[in-house]
Amino acid sequence: MDSTFANLDAACFLQIWQHFDIDDNGYIEKKELDDFCRHLAKKTSVKNKITEEKVQQLKKRFMSTYDSTSDGRLYTFQLAKTMLPEDENFLLLFRRETPLDNSVEFMRIWRNYDADSSGYISAVELKGFLQDLFLQHKKVVLPNKLEEYTDALMKMFDKNKDGRLDLNDLARILALKENFLLKFEMHACSQEDRKRDFEKIFAHYDVSKTGALEGPEVDGFVKDMMELVKPSISGTDLDKFRHVLLGHCDVNGDGKIQKNELALCLGLKLNS
Repeated sequence: MDSTFANLDAACFLQIWQHFDIDDNGYIEKKELDDFCRHLAKKTSVKNKITEEKVQQLKKRFMSTYDSTSDGRLYTFQLAKTMLPEDENFLLLFRRETPLDNSVEFMRIWRNYDADSSGYISAVELKGFLQDLFLQHKKVVLPNKLEEYTDALMKMFDKNKDGRLDLNDLARILALKENFLLKFEMHACSQEDRKRDFEKIFAHYDVSKTGALEGPEVDGFVKDMMELVKPSISGTDLDKFRHVLLGHCDVNGDGKIQKNELALCLGLKLNS
């Protein structure tokens, strides 16, 4: 950890970072670096007094140390690694250590920690998630520190300030990657093109490779489908559409969506 930032914690760092990394892409562009460095210098200065010279020195130092690709960008985790104590740093780094590129795994986590099936993650449920996360990575965290982390995350990611996290809030915490369905042209004209796309889509969500979508696999597909037309969905929205989809597609009533069932729902006839 760099002693220059001895009074900086994860909550403060992430609040500053999010102010500049508006689109959550994990880096800050070169044109924003002056403002970022100025803001950071002000937050970490004991007397809260800064000069333009200090800002430029900080910028030069960051770029010479962290801009290894020479693309003029600063990346979150490169900075966090040296600017924060190990336990504070871990709270940010776990997002990179456990990347989520599939909505199925995201929904598995959501269902597990939305213990009361309310369609939201409460502060208590979030604390349970963080506690399990630290245990998984063999990190010891004192109860008061766990409370502090939980409170910090709720304040940073609870966009509407209602004291609970929705699907989109948790997706931001976990840095869930782009919706897989955005890769495909939903109105492809050719039947062959549609069949080809369908095979790729089904394989992506059929994580268990059983030839049927079930549990979080259905959830992940429903979440991504809904977000194509409604970018911000709630847990209750997802549950309602999941019920509708199963009612329409689950012809044999086994609680799963077989490959041929989903194909028929989408107006496709697969080769036998």
